[in-house]
Formats: sequence, structure tokens, C-alpha cells
Amino acid sequence: MLDLSLPPLDPAQGQRLERSAYKTTFWQDYERIYEHDSWKLERRQHFEEQGSASRAALRRGDWGEALRLLEDKRDALRRDAEQDRRQRTVFHRVRVVERPFTPYMQWELHSLRLNAEDGGEAIRVIDAADVATLESKGRLPEVVVLGEQSLYEVIYTEAGVPDGGIRFSSPDLVEGWENLIKRLFDRGEDIATYFAREVAPLPPPRITTQE
Repeated sequence: MLDLSLPPLDPAQGQRLERSAYKTTFWQDYERIYEHDSWKLERRQHFEEQGSASRAALRRGDWGEALRLLEDKRDALRRDAEQDRRQRTVFHRVRVVERPFTPYMQWELHSLRLNAEDGGEAIRVIDAADVATLESKGRLPEVVVLGEQSLYEVIYTEAGVPDGGIRFSSPDLVEGWENLIKRLFDRGEDIATYFAREVAPLPPPRITTQE
């Protein structure tokens, strides 16, 4: 386990954004990035992705179709990667995982593999046991640091449905979370080797309820 401190996220110090405003503001910030990297920490083991045909196929229990539709994303991911190259930026992700995988997590790891292969993202996986010391007061938040400029706490309902976010701009807070995610990234395993060993051999997940 890592001996790290957790920078406080006080909602009163940020700007609460509903879903549409969050998406608009987030991408405005992202498009201003130049020669700085971004860092995302993902902790929840289940999300209700919105607007994804592949995610909808998983929800129906059609694993083959879910994977086929993920493969259809490759061209779009390459375009995103080219845009990042023009901005001289790399998007980094740290994905915390618990075993056994939820059906969603098994699906997401397939998606993340494609993001790394064609989307130009740097992605590493870390076991939940390695962040246990940071979770004495609750599960880690979903956090994105954009180009050393802004910090977003992404908000979800209990069911995992996106519910906007909170934007923070304090330089100390942005730096603190970026440093924390970087440390977790250093501890993690590259998605390619993790996927080949832990995910690729798995049979399709069993969908017993609406996933």
C-alpha cells in the first residue's frame, strides 16, 4: 500500500456544474491545453455510460456485440489522438480495479485497451488494495486534472449515472491531485500487460440483472 495523503475536496471551494454545463466547460478547458498533460483517476467499479451503443449491448447481455461496437471506435480514437498530438498533450488514466471484476469493469478494460492502442492515452491499472490507506474515510473520488489548469470531481448517482461535476481552479489543489495521481500511475501496471494476463483469457461476463 502507498503512504500518501489525500488532498481535500471541499465542494464549497468549487463550482458545481450540472451535466450539460459540465461537458461544455470540461471540453473548453481541454481545448485550451498546450504542452501540458492531463491525469484522470477512476475508482468506481460500475458506471451507467450514457450514449454508448456498446454499453447498451453489455446491458442486454450481448457480449459479442458489445466488443464489436468497441472495435468500431478505433477510427474516432485515432482522430482524438491526432488532436492531442497537435496540442502536445498526453491524457493519463489510473484505473483502480477490484477482483472479481464486475461485468462493467470487464467491459471497460476492453475499452481502455483500445484507448491506449489507438487513442494515444497512457493507462495503468492499480489494485484497490494499493489505495486502501487513502480510503479510510470513504472511496476515492473520480477526478480529472486538465493540463495543470483545472481539476474536476466527476459526480455520479448511486447507480453510476453521470450527474455533472465540480470544477476547482486552486493551483495548490490542482497540483496536489496531479502529484497524487502521478504517484499512483507510477505504481500501476500498463494496461497492455494487465489486459493480456488478467482480462483476455476471461469468458464473457454473466449478466444476471440489468448491467
